[in-house]
Amino acid sequence: MKYQIKYIIASTLVLWGCGSGLLKEKNKLEGIDSWYWQLQGNLRDYKAKLYDIDLFDTPKETIKNLQKQGKVVICYLNAGAWENWREDADKFKQEDLGNNLDNWQGEKWLNIKSQNVQDIMLKRLDLAKAKGCDGIEPDNIDGYANNTGINLSYKEQLSYNKFLAQNAHKRGLLIALKNDLNQIKDLVNNFDFAINESCHKYNECNKLSPFVEQDKPVLNAEYDKSYLQESKFKKLCQSSKELGITTAIFSLNLNGSLYKSCKDI
Repeated sequence: MKYQIKYIIASTLVLWGCGSGLLKEKNKLEGIDSWYWQLQGNLRDYKAKLYDIDLFDTPKETIKNLQKQGKVVICYLNAGAWENWREDADKFKQEDLGNNLDNWQGEKWLNIKSQNVQDIMLKRLDLAKAKGCDGIEPDNIDGYANNTGINLSYKEQLSYNKFLAQNAHKRGLLIALKNDLNQIKDLVNNFDFAINESCHKYNECNKLSPFVEQDKPVLNAEYDKSYLQESKFKKLCQSSKELGITTAIFSLNLNGSLYKSCKDI
């Protein structure tokens, strides 16, 4: 999910080094000890090893420049919800759409069983490949556990998520499992890394252990500003280190206004 605000990405960034060797082999990430996530606003420049940015709004040149700095570039796309401002929004049919997403204006849940929806997602994967993304972050891939207005089963969600992973890999793209904690045991072998929101706040980080056990990165975002207190931040980062996950604090709207990484301790 992201806010309905278009933004401009800077096309040039100050280079700080190349050849990180973070992509050791096809579909394998190593050495990701810091990450940065921004989906709106002018893109900030941080020495994070992985950048997660918007697929549609980010120019190809920006992706290329980030990679020249030795960064892995992950491109965000909404795989489970329709967004009314996207350039391909008119390609979805009325019957593809379900309920509004709570607190996310302009978004509706998608019927992931629809062939039309799946075809559109394949085109988005093609766009990610064409832009040179190293991988993708598909959002809202846990519709079966939400009030979508569409009758989705655990098995149907599983099938769709595997469909995304298989087709990302066919295009040479890494793919993250975004949240969807209750399906991790059935999907860890299909996904290359995990992205999680607020597992510390909700005491859920242990559910991500299957990724850690397979040496696959777990990227954790926390939004609670109480973690900015120095003692709480140190405790948060120590817990993350013990769990084997990579944590940073962001603003909820992911506009670059707040970023504090455990890497900086």
